[in-house]
Amino acid sequence: MSEMITADLVDLDLSAQTKDAAARALAERMVAKGRVTDLDGFLADVAAREAQMPTGLDGGIGIPHCRSAHVTEPTLAFGRSAAGIDFGAADGPADLIFLIAAPAGADDAHLTILSSLARQLMNDEFTAALRSVGDAAAAAALIRGDEPPAAGTEDSAAVSAAASAEAAAGTDTDTDTDTADVGGGRPFRIVAVTSCPTGIAHTYMAAESLENAGREAGVELVVETQGSAGFTRLDPALIADADGVIFAHDVPVREKERFAGKPTVDVGVKAGINKPAQLIVDVRGKAERGEVTASAQSGGGTPVERAGDSGDSYGTKLRKWLMTGVSYMVPFVAAGGLLLALGFAIGGWEINKAPSVMEHFSWTQVDSWGALLFQIGGVAFGFLIPVLAGYIAYGMADRPGLVPGFVGGMIASNIAAGFLGGLVAGLLAGGVVLAIQKIKIPPVLRGIMPVVVIPLISSLIVGFLMFVVVGKPIAEAQKGMTDWLSGLSGTNAVLLGILLGLMMCFDLGGPVNKVAYAFATAGIAVQDPSDSAMKVMAAVMAAGMVPPLGMALATVVRKKLFTPAERENGKAAWVLGASFISEGAIPFAAADPLRVIPASMAGGAVTGALSMAFGATLRAPHGGIFVVPLIGSPFLYLIAIAAGTCVTAALVITLKSMRKPAPGTPAAESAEGATATSVEKKEPVAA
Repeated sequence: MSEMITADLVDLDLSAQTKDAAARALAERMVAKGRVTDLDGFLADVAAREAQMPTGLDGGIGIPHCRSAHVTEPTLAFGRSAAGIDFGAADGPADLIFLIAAPAGADDAHLTILSSLARQLMNDEFTAALRSVGDAAAAAALIRGDEPPAAGTEDSAAVSAAASAEAAAGTDTDTDTDTADVGGGRPFRIVAVTSCPTGIAHTYMAAESLENAGREAGVELVVETQGSAGFTRLDPALIADADGVIFAHDVPVREKERFAGKPTVDVGVKAGINKPAQLIVDVRGKAERGEVTASAQSGGGTPVERAGDSGDSYGTKLRKWLMTGVSYMVPFVAAGGLLLALGFAIGGWEINKAPSVMEHFSWTQVDSWGALLFQIGGVAFGFLIPVLAGYIAYGMADRPGLVPGFVGGMIASNIAAGFLGGLVAGLLAGGVVLAIQKIKIPPVLRGIMPVVVIPLISSLIVGFLMFVVVGKPIAEAQKGMTDWLSGLSGTNAVLLGILLGLMMCFDLGGPVNKVAYAFATAGIAVQDPSDSAMKVMAAVMAAGMVPPLGMALATVVRKKLFTPAERENGKAAWVLGASFISEGAIPFAAADPLRVIPASMAGGAVTGALSMAFGATLRAPHGGIFVVPLIGSPFLYLIAIAAGTCVTAALVITLKSMRKPAPGTPAAESAEGATATSVEKKEPVAA
């Protein structure tokens, strides 16, 4: 196993001015050591991780990190900046920058070393030693935990600080402290869970910070780190005896139901690093007041990220809630819509007037089978709005939100409030449940709260609001929007196609893409959709096919602009694009977003505009080219897709041709080879 950090991976005079430039400078050292195979691809992964949450920490530390397929072995690079670089920490720029690179399948031994470093960063003596160390070799040895390489390689202050850091790192965590009793002569007990998206750095730094704060506060605090190397579950007896729980996480806590029924503080992982003492005060306060959080009352965890993490803006929370509902609704849309489309294909356009198959079904008649498919699809479509509302409420309040959410969604469906009604019903249901959960409940009633009291009261309130207060205005607004869509023609329709095309290609399956898709599917989620609604659905699906198809075409036309991995992804992108899976372009966008995303949006806008101009219609909400027989004006529809694909491919090729080839690409290798040949010709070796 190679050393994770060597002197070649240390820059004590880092001159970069921005976090992107700092990451690039340190990553170039990794490339030179053969630890990173694709510089731009790796930096795209670093940027994607940074976009999830800034990696700056209080105390002048920046710790950009990621797991990447472009990393050959776990590697650490260190840079020291005299001017400081902004990594988003609350207390200002960072002068100590650690770039951590872990391969997609990093082994536990390396990850354990990385977690140890993360804990050391919470030690003031360790960081002081790094600020005063004299040369790169000494810094690398200090980070590895080795003895200083040789006398004279670092000044005496650094040696002293390193010794102090080493002694502190080896101190037993079971230090005796004065404890604060909660009664019965025992200290207050807390169990905690920490986790972050990468599971490498913040997970363990939060654990160290909480443990230190626990010792200072005189409480017993035990942490379960759910990192990339897996996790060791806390002893159930520890959890049972705990007086409170702290969740400091940015990904869902695994097996969260183990902590049900405890006063709980639920925050983001950076809060665990930056304000652990406050979290301990908060959980003690909740225990004294007898408060139980929503997640504990629900009796279990949720696969959805908690919407209430500290640091999230209200807009971010709202997006998470809405996308939760949409993500659960999409499978119903796909199944129901395709069944309806197949019903039309087999039984003809009059199949919606067929009698119930319960009354009439013949095994030998094609029309009966068409009616069966159509009616099953209609039932599946009937769940769309209730599922949307129910899971929006679920995203807000966990399982207690499901009942009022489904009830409100069904009311919205029954009163013709449609898609907008489902959104409002879900938000109302989640808000009502959260309000009920804030009421202080006697311990004797907590057991029946999630199964009796909350469903009863919340359903009553949401039902009243939907039937009596907000339902009718929303239904009228929904009707107005439908009428407006039905009246679109000419230039207005083309402009709508451009807008929908841009939205479908902006984030390739992300929130903006899902909003456009939900808008289109809501229009056809009825037994007899309007012609305009089917045109919108056609434009949305066509535009969504363009990004992966455009990238696939570009990898064929100009192979040298793409890495071998991207060319392999291009082969898969043909199938994904043809199947209307926009996410097929994500590997390209992650590696080069500034070129791929604008090119994709341009092609999507062209396709959306042409589809609307051609008057193509689509009854199925999914399927790509496999439902072309169900499309109105199929030949023109395919022309629209082909045109957008060509625009995207041409634009991304043009943009990539204007930049310097990335290391590892064939273009770069060819350029290097040409340069080498030229040099050899100019300077022949003497005989």
